[in-house]
Amino acid sequence: MAITTKSKKDNNDNNSNGVSSTTETTVQDVNVDALAHCAMYLNLQDLSNFATTCKLFKSVAYSDPIWNYWFREHWPHQISSTYLHTAGVREAYLARRSALRGFKFVDPAICQYVASPKINSHILLNKNRIILSQLSRIQIFKTDEKDAAVSVTLQDHNARITCVRCFPLNETSWFRRKGDDLVVTSSSDHSIRLWWEDRCQRCFKGHNGTVTTIADKLLGDTDVRVLASGGEDKTVRLWSISSSGKRGQHALRKTFFGHERPIESLAVPGHSNSLLVSMSKDALVRVWDTNATQSGCVGMTSMVGLPIDMQCHESLCYVAAGSSVTTIDLRTMRKVFTAAVHRPKFCSFQMLPSKSLICTGGDEKAMLWDIRKACEGKLEPVAVLGEHEGPISHLYMDPYKVVTGSQVDPLIRVWETNTGCFTNSFLCGADNENEYESGCSVMAVDACRIVTASCGAEPGHIWLRNFDNAEVPVPRHEHEERHEDEYSSKFWEPSIV
Repeated sequence: MAITTKSKKDNNDNNSNGVSSTTETTVQDVNVDALAHCAMYLNLQDLSNFATTCKLFKSVAYSDPIWNYWFREHWPHQISSTYLHTAGVREAYLARRSALRGFKFVDPAICQYVASPKINSHILLNKNRIILSQLSRIQIFKTDEKDAAVSVTLQDHNARITCVRCFPLNETSWFRRKGDDLVVTSSSDHSIRLWWEDRCQRCFKGHNGTVTTIADKLLGDTDVRVLASGGEDKTVRLWSISSSGKRGQHALRKTFFGHERPIESLAVPGHSNSLLVSMSKDALVRVWDTNATQSGCVGMTSMVGLPIDMQCHESLCYVAAGSSVTTIDLRTMRKVFTAAVHRPKFCSFQMLPSKSLICTGGDEKAMLWDIRKACEGKLEPVAVLGEHEGPISHLYMDPYKVVTGSQVDPLIRVWETNTGCFTNSFLCGADNENEYESGCSVMAVDACRIVTASCGAEPGHIWLRNFDNAEVPVPRHEHEERHEDEYSSKFWEPSIV
């Protein structure tokens, strides 16, 4: 990068001599303090990208003023901590951030919300909102409200809600104004409803039975966004988000036929925004080209056993069915390899492509699998996460932690993603809860926050734990080994080269 400057005197000399002259200022000539001040406005992802640009920017991104600023912004009470001075400022910041996101503390901020004492079906953490579905209604709690009792109840559905999704507003061309993300629900009343600003904005009707599922992503380009749904009528239907009319009379764009059993799950692969993968209850997987003018089905294959879940990464689709996770190449529809075998069976499944890991939850234990080893035919779990009293029905995984829960176990357990080591546990309800027979009915995790609800003595109570400003770490026992890559990050090297 170069900055070209030319003075008035230079112009006069150039005119008299007939020769053009310019003075170039390169980025190396910019004051380092000025660059560091500019870098303070970047988020962590952009700062890591900034560090990979050149050696100068790397030295700026690693400098103490930036990380002192981040400490003051996020944890001003920790700026004088002893470990901050024993380690480098950047290392201390990344270590604390990783530990907080790994739930490695015993003193999170706890907030209780009171919901209706009904059966909890789904729960989501979406920015400053807790979205809870109970039978046919949605209850939304604002986490930034001082009064935890404040909530909004949405009761437009006439039957049980089967699926709840959230999509950012910038992905939906119909919603131009800023605000909360779009909430989409499907129901046994044969309808799909779009919620925004705490009220129903659209109602899509067209399925001839229960709408069982909604795709995890929107299809189509930025200007024309399409929502996919599947139902007990064995069809996959496409709906235009930007359709006019509150009742969505013109929303239905296409209907795909071909499945012989109700649709169980839908997924959109990362390598194409026009392909859609569907799986029915007989574990038949079909791939649809949503831009096609004919039938739309461009491939299919079948699995063995009852379907559990399905997730896509780029052109690969990981299908959990029966007792195994099978990988399908969507370009050829061939089963490339078996990624995991959890016998006799399992009931939950998560994957983390950035670390090439799969986690399966079965009776009393979960298992971590390395996708790279599975490619080589090695079907041994890299770690076994045990100690639960029943089937692991709730499973969450990110680069820092694996969180497991069960509907018959009151304890939520936390494990390290890299090693599978147990790190923490807490009750899904109140910490002083005496009803140990109660389990966890629903669970959702977002960065440093986790929200849970008990299905025991207090079914109407929801508990939000926020580890963002926790200070007391979980005691490390002497027999536990500390791993060198405990706070590893693919963006940051241990030291400046």
